[in-house]
Amino acid sequence: MAFITIKNLCFSYAEETDPQPHINAVDDVSLEINEGEFAAVIGHNGCGKSTLAKHLNAMLLPDSGKVYVDGDDTADEEKTWDIREKVGLVLQNPDNQLVASIVEEDVAFGPENLGVDPKEIRQRVDSALKAVDMYEYRMHAPDKLSGGQKQRVAIAGILAIQPKCIVLDEPTAMLDPSGRNEVMSTLLKLNKEKGITIVLITHYMDEAVLADRVVVMDSAGVLTEGTPGEVFSQVELLKKHRLDVPQAAELAHRLRGCGVKINHIPLTREDCVKMLEEAMK
Repeated sequence: MAFITIKNLCFSYAEETDPQPHINAVDDVSLEINEGEFAAVIGHNGCGKSTLAKHLNAMLLPDSGKVYVDGDDTADEEKTWDIREKVGLVLQNPDNQLVASIVEEDVAFGPENLGVDPKEIRQRVDSALKAVDMYEYRMHAPDKLSGGQKQRVAIAGILAIQPKCIVLDEPTAMLDPSGRNEVMSTLLKLNKEKGITIVLITHYMDEAVLADRVVVMDSAGVLTEGTPGEVFSQVELLKKHRLDVPQAAELAHRLRGCGVKINHIPLTREDCVKMLEEAMK
């Protein structure tokens, strides 16, 4: 069942005072995100990923076309806050989202602004921090945390609002490998254990392979979509559009080019080892 439905979405950043025509940042995109799904959106810089992400919780509104969240039209101003309670948005730099001097106060900021009862806020804050494995840091200052920990606190702040979906716009772009692993482990846990719909905007292919579905954007539109296996088996298509593929898939592609029989394109290191063992047999 589709939780988010995008129909012929077009959007540009044209200014009313500028008479020059503008190229759409998102051009005639139609897409569905299912409830409980983990979807990754990939593409090179400037392809429209971040613009698309900001349409999913009504931060931006379409120039034409429609975006529906759980049946609500994002262009309906009376539904804006309902939509933002259902879809939380986590941005690239966690420092831009942390507003308090204590971790638990920062996580409480969202539900406080929604007018949630103080006793309920206490429960939500504790639950959210435990969900991202940051409960023991609840009295710490956010600026003393690592990048990965800050991003997990930012995610906890969204969780405290109790959304059905979390959209993350390149949340690991500014993190080291350890921080990236922390954030990805958290997202997978929230998706698999709590059933929260995840939409991950990323340029890391090793993150995209962990998703249920991968959407590839290019030139403001959707180039292709499917399971990670379906998408990353299209090595030539992705390379033609200046996109990377996982290293395991790249190796398999090159081996095939050398005449080695490869039955399937591997996506992970473990799959790659199995592929090489089969090829040697």
